[in-house]
Amino acid sequence: MTENDAPLAPEELAHRLTEVFALVGPLYRRVQRKVEQAAPIEGLSVGVRAVLDLLREHGPMTVPQMGRAQALSRQFVQRMVNDAAAGQLVEIIPNPAHQRSSLVRLTGSGRAAITAALTREQSLLRQVEGDLTDTEVTACLRVLGRMLDLFDQVDVD
Repeated sequence: MTENDAPLAPEELAHRLTEVFALVGPLYRRVQRKVEQAAPIEGLSVGVRAVLDLLREHGPMTVPQMGRAQALSRQFVQRMVNDAAAGQLVEIIPNPAHQRSSLVRLTGSGRAAITAALTREQSLLRQVEGDLTDTEVTACLRVLGRMLDLFDQVDVD
């Protein structure tokens, strides 16, 4: 193991993770703006897109489940679900496990909309320059996953 492969001391790790936050914040805001700029093309706000992506990945979910998964308030997620339902991108169905909390499920139109958004985003991301390796991307995902785990219990309501 080389010196660069050794785990960092907590003080140094905190400093380096601050550098990650300094990049993630602006990146997130720029991606949000880009998605919103494409909204007239796809008809999706950032919030509706997030709901559709979550349902595409996990299947039908309740609004509270989606709120927890995205660390967003239940009220905000409910508004996004309502917007998606108004656009016939999702449908509300009975929840066999819990009568008082319905499930939200993608419609065919919702699946087509999120597939189109992902296809367009992947086309854009193919333009990333450099010689990034799978190992580097895997390491980035590991770091961001650990940081996400640290803040997993953030109160959103």
